[in-house]
Amino acid sequence: MAETARTNAQPLPAAPPYGSATLAELLPSAAAVLGVPGFENSLGLPAARRICVVMVDGLGKSLLKSRGGHAPFLRSMSAGSRTLSAAFPTTTAASIASLGTGLPPGRHGIVGYDALDPQGRRVVNMLGGWPEDLDPRAWQPHPTVFERAQEHVHVATVSLPQFEGSSLTAAALRGGEFVGAQTPQARVRAAQEILPRHGKVLMYLYWNELDKAGHRYGAGSREWGEQLEELDAAMRTLAGRLPAGTLLLLTADHGMVDVAPRQRIDYSTYPDLLEGVELTAGEPRAVQLHFAPDAGAEVRARVAERWKAEFGTRAWILTRDEAVAHGLFGRTDAAMEARIGDLLVLASAEIALYDGRRVSAQAFEMVGQHGSMTRAEREVPLLTLALPR
Repeated sequence: MAETARTNAQPLPAAPPYGSATLAELLPSAAAVLGVPGFENSLGLPAARRICVVMVDGLGKSLLKSRGGHAPFLRSMSAGSRTLSAAFPTTTAASIASLGTGLPPGRHGIVGYDALDPQGRRVVNMLGGWPEDLDPRAWQPHPTVFERAQEHVHVATVSLPQFEGSSLTAAALRGGEFVGAQTPQARVRAAQEILPRHGKVLMYLYWNELDKAGHRYGAGSREWGEQLEELDAAMRTLAGRLPAGTLLLLTADHGMVDVAPRQRIDYSTYPDLLEGVELTAGEPRAVQLHFAPDAGAEVRARVAERWKAEFGTRAWILTRDEAVAHGLFGRTDAAMEARIGDLLVLASAEIALYDGRRVSAQAFEMVGQHGSMTRAEREVPLLTLALPR
């Protein structure tokens, strides 16, 4: 391996401001506005009888700014927008869980795309494929905002039908009515039909098409721009057909950066980087390495130095204790902390790091990526698309 500078060219960014301006504060603030006891409107949302929160997978603040020509309606609403932080890692599972529970990842325990199950010493994909013996309600035991709100207001999730029975939904978004709608247009129609039926409504509407286009073609692609145009038109339609007293908000779970093929690196071809490592988890821009229980302190320190020598100018490399102390996962519960990698490798440059031993060749074809702490990945917009009238 090449001996390079061991320090990153950039300082590690500040931790997400849990408690004040992250996705974890959005649904609790909405619930407080609707009069649900036990919640605080920390984001200062305006009074409303109905609130619809549109979650656009993959729409980072910087992308909305740079490609705003494809979204004239959203761009027109950006003047009074706010910036929130995604959860860490900046990946769908962690951010959706923080949104749904109002908690940082260190408390809800969904700490990555792939995360360690300490009891089973196995890596579990948090988006799908949970083993049957892993109960999502035990994995994430805290009540969701929806569960706490459903006795006081009508709660509705409008999303893709296949997510109704998913483990992530059960862990992070359980509670209330689930309405499955396959196409974006069907989801907008469902929202238009549900909102007028109830005096008070807390609605979550999920939009995944932008993220899919970004992963496959890149956030700089024509295809991504076309999906942004579809979103823009749909939001204009929805905003214009809301019942009185409705607040329509739009946010995202993370941003995205495009990674060139030559920068998608198989780190399993560097055996010295994996000395003593039993399991690899996380995602390509936020790798989490779990050492074998018998790997001593000298081995762990040596491996960390090797990662810094190889990738230290292109990634932030820190131990679990350093990540927790920095506040990346927010307040952490001991049981949840054990799920975090012993060593974290967080991309600061436009690279993606794969364990080629356990991912398919197709994984290396992914263009748009996220997971780390760059501004492009962590900063997401909070747009007010319609105020109560």
